[in-house]
Amino acid sequence: MRWVAVLLVVMLLHWIAAQWVERHRSASQPLEPDHAPVQVALLKPERVEQAPANTAPPAAAPAHRAPARKPAEHVLTITRPEARHAVADAPAAESEPASATSETTSAVSPASSTGAATAATAGAASGIGNAGASQGVKFSVPPSGDLQYDTFYNGVRNQPGTIHWTSDGHTYEMVVSVPLPFVGIFTYASHGHVDAFGIAPDQYIEKRGHRAEDVTIFNRADKQIAFTRTPTTLALPDGAQDRFSMVMQLASLVRGDPAAYKPGVTREFYVADNDSGEIWPIETIGDESVRIPGGYVEARHFMRLPRREGDRRRIDVWLAPSLGWLPARLVQTEPNGTQIELRWRGSAATPGSDSDDTANPSAPSDGPGGAIEKP
Repeated sequence: MRWVAVLLVVMLLHWIAAQWVERHRSASQPLEPDHAPVQVALLKPERVEQAPANTAPPAAAPAHRAPARKPAEHVLTITRPEARHAVADAPAAESEPASATSETTSAVSPASSTGAATAATAGAASGIGNAGASQGVKFSVPPSGDLQYDTFYNGVRNQPGTIHWTSDGHTYEMVVSVPLPFVGIFTYASHGHVDAFGIAPDQYIEKRGHRAEDVTIFNRADKQIAFTRTPTTLALPDGAQDRFSMVMQLASLVRGDPAAYKPGVTREFYVADNDSGEIWPIETIGDESVRIPGGYVEARHFMRLPRREGDRRRIDVWLAPSLGWLPARLVQTEPNGTQIELRWRGSAATPGSDSDDTANPSAPSDGPGGAIEKP
């Protein structure tokens, strides 16, 4: 009888656990199965635009004058100290463009949620970028913000996570906090500056639960990447990212030119982890609706393609124009099928965000902030 009683208790506990899991299981959209990507273009790291093309000043402004910069905008600006001093010391007359190859202009941030288009400040400087080069890929740093996310582990909701992102156009800081059951809080921190290739990490820090920190150092003076986890050092290529600055580099590129990222377009990023570095191919999947509390938000889906034969680890990112192209959803799928997900839990519009029609003029408007509500 004692064994029968023990068996009944065990069965009852299993039933209670199954009910709890079912009650808390996420209603998130499942990821679509792996597909054979149709590659439209393969994009490699490039210098970001110094003199943006197709940027017309307001009609009331003379053609030879640079439009004024809106104070709240985050734009790509000159980041080398000597170049900034050169701009500050230059006479006012020199701030007006003399030729396309003698000036450097910060990239234009898309309009804010009010729908007003704003151009960036023009600055005259020499020695930035390749000799004679005045253009590159369009690039615009996302607005600063503290975003809250619902977190899920294999579909089961956990405590909320956060992404803290701040940038003044010259420097940036990003801190991602994800609580995991039975393990503790995973924290990923990246800080650095903005250079001719965009987001440029100086240091990346991982802290997983109670484990010691792992630090990746981007030594730009020696062009080396160093790690505290291993004595190995790697060459530091232009445009190199860490695991989370890569998301903001992608967001800045898409924010600068949304129309360039059509389904099938794949951009390569060199990404350093806490002990190694490799090329990440990130493919544009397309525009999708991401379910959030109270409705849906439109976002563009990007997926990391397999890095080598047999690579089953997958990373999916959804960037939302109504959030200034900040992430609306992130999912990491481990080789064993385990999924860790962050899904934005805020309202459908945030101060300083971009609307769909301003970030992508060809896209139809779905209402305020580019968000749509579905029954």
